Amino acid sequence: MNIIPDLRQLFIRLEIFVLHRLTMIRFILFFFSFFLSVVWAVGQAPIKNKQGVEFQITQAKSSIKLDGVLDEPDWLNAHVASHFYMNSPVDTMAPTYQTEARVTFDEHFFYVSFVCYDNMDKPNIVQSLRRDFDFMLNDNMGIYIDPYNDHTNGFYFLISPYNVQTEGTIYGGGNFFDAYNNSWDNKWYSEVKRYPDKWVAELAIPFKSFRYNNRVENWNVTFLRHDLKHNQLSSWIATPFQYNPASFSYTGKLMWEQPPPHPGANVSLIPYVAGASSSSDAENGIAATSSATVGLDAKVAVTPALNLDLTVNPDFSNVEVDRQVINLTRFEYQFPERRTFFLENSDLFSTPGYFDTRPFFSRRIGLVRDASGNLTKVPIAYGARLSGKIGENWRLGVMNLQTKKSESLGLPDQNYTVAVVQRQIFSRSNIDFFVVNKQSLIQETYDSTKFYHTDLVRKVWNGSDTVKKLNLYNRVIGADFNLFTKSNRWNGDFYYHRSLDAFNTTGTYSYGGFLGYFTRYVSALSSLSGVGKNYNAEVGFVPAQVVYGGFTGGFNRVEGKIYPKYGSITSMGPGLELDFTRILNGTVTDRAWVADYVINFKNTARLFASGRRIFQLLPMSYNPIDPNGTAIFLTGQKFEWNETNLQFNSDMRKIFTYSFNTSAGHYYDGTKYGIGGTISYRYQPYVNVMVTYDYQNIKLSYGSARFLLVSPRVDLTFTSKLFFTTIVQYNDRYNNVGLNARFQWRFKPASDFFIVYTENYFSDSFASRNRALVLKLTYWLNL
Repeated sequence: MNIIPDLRQLFIRLEIFVLHRLTMIRFILFFFSFFLSVVWAVGQAPIKNKQGVEFQITQAKSSIKLDGVLDEPDWLNAHVASHFYMNSPVDTMAPTYQTEARVTFDEHFFYVSFVCYDNMDKPNIVQSLRRDFDFMLNDNMGIYIDPYNDHTNGFYFLISPYNVQTEGTIYGGGNFFDAYNNSWDNKWYSEVKRYPDKWVAELAIPFKSFRYNNRVENWNVTFLRHDLKHNQLSSWIATPFQYNPASFSYTGKLMWEQPPPHPGANVSLIPYVAGASSSSDAENGIAATSSATVGLDAKVAVTPALNLDLTVNPDFSNVEVDRQVINLTRFEYQFPERRTFFLENSDLFSTPGYFDTRPFFSRRIGLVRDASGNLTKVPIAYGARLSGKIGENWRLGVMNLQTKKSESLGLPDQNYTVAVVQRQIFSRSNIDFFVVNKQSLIQETYDSTKFYHTDLVRKVWNGSDTVKKLNLYNRVIGADFNLFTKSNRWNGDFYYHRSLDAFNTTGTYSYGGFLGYFTRYVSALSSLSGVGKNYNAEVGFVPAQVVYGGFTGGFNRVEGKIYPKYGSITSMGPGLELDFTRILNGTVTDRAWVADYVINFKNTARLFASGRRIFQLLPMSYNPIDPNGTAIFLTGQKFEWNETNLQFNSDMRKIFTYSFNTSAGHYYDGTKYGIGGTISYRYQPYVNVMVTYDYQNIKLSYGSARFLLVSPRVDLTFTSKLFFTTIVQYNDRYNNVGLNARFQWRFKPASDFFIVYTENYFSDSFASRNRALVLKLTYWLNL
């Protein structure tokens, strides 16, 4: 028997066995190492706070001193909202500098504190020390609250590193850019302290300053920081890039250990006294006048969630002037409402319909066109508004105002009423029903020397002749359904309205349907609306009705988004759109194909380019150069042309910034070229100088025109309570140069002293048209 081969086989088998076991050991060691790596990576990954995460608020046991030092026991023991996550320019990581938020309360105040870690060697970016700053142009930190727990309505309070305040209202769940209104003004307190590695803010918001439902067990809340210095937008609740991190779709739950206190008797009086001196040029034959007026605003909390606002002899002389535009369209331009009385809970009254089919537009009250087409004030005698929440699912809004008789304009006393009731349905959607009524308080027949304003007079056929009759009332009734899904992917708006007056019973409808779908990479929107031949919303905004006399219109748009992983671009993508309008016989009068592309850069710059193919069939004669002049293009003429547009906004973080918007192409039977934009320089936080410009060069077969708008604005903020603003607007399209200078001293919270000087000149001769000097004092008094 040969033993050596057997031993050799034995060793070979033993070697195979050992190698096999070593391979298994290596595999086990590799797997274990991989497992540990995954566990370590998960442990190192930033925490994402998800929607609905609970955040406890407990009552303060001692007083809170606003000093930017969080050394009170209540702050030390308060729950901390931390682990903020970025939304922009990317949504895949935590911000460079984290933030902490805390809340507490006592019998009178809702307290909020922020710890904003930062590189304090690098200066923060602020435009000025003026209240109500622009969110996008300033470093700031804020709280966004839905105190009704309906994911629809609420408030926000923002603070800058220089202790500049901004507050506002939110409607529609905060899902749209215009859902945030910072014109709402109220009283609250704050202090900010700057440290070597952070800045700390403390806010004390009186429960009397905002409306809330003290019966609900929790509020929806989130915290949002705009770190413009580092171009990072981060929020407490992680929010995908395509959605707004301040919307109530991405909030946590503020859990009250006990219900928020009832504010008790909550009445605020805001009296004012004003003196004015004005004069007009001799051509108008109006002598200089002087006047002194007094008036009163009052705010009465009927319940913690329902407010009554009253105004007697209101004065809006301190409201900022409208920014002039060069309007080359056939339609009326919509200037924003800036008068304070119309702003709180304004969404109840101003959102029915679409942006161009609104049944109610508050600027129709107290402002009318005179015989020359100039916007003229009509004094408001008094007004009242009841608005807010009733229970958990109902909102109510009722507003009534009365304007005074104006013989120079041919208008009698007129009364305006708007009433809206809204019911929340499903999780975040709502349906509302409304009525708008305009009533002229006279019982007379038409008199050409007494009541003759075009808004008041109608021509009717009496069987043998056309005669003029007074239009004594106009009403619009309707219903709107607003769709908002929990995921924010779908939203929609559907409505049906009818107008009522003494002259028309048919064709008085207005309807619309909109549906939008939004994802990270693709968004699609589609809308269709129609207006009947005799639809007449005298207190609304339907600019196309004057041109078409009944129409159907719509748009369809699809957008794509690309997110490069490397380089200087955060997002970019194409868009394709089709807009059209048909008159009631089915004829297409307007059509526009649009293709565009947008690029957003990491340094906050933005580039946008578009091309349009435009078709128009004129439903009425038109003069593009002078809409009030002799019509050159006649009804039924067809035009088709191409137009290109290029826009660029520079890095908004810089001391010197600029933007431009160029357009070029054909225009009816000729050409049109234009350039506009802004140039801005700031010496922060005290001086901000900005020049807005717009130049349009039009050449048509029958003539040409060049229009220029130049508007320099100087904003001086000496302190957080002392401001001076001057704006000049040169607009040769309307032969006007406007000057508005406004000095404001906020001597107490929500209490101001104003000096306002306004003058208008002819742009061709610079001769004065009119001028006015106003001194006004307001004082906010809590009872």
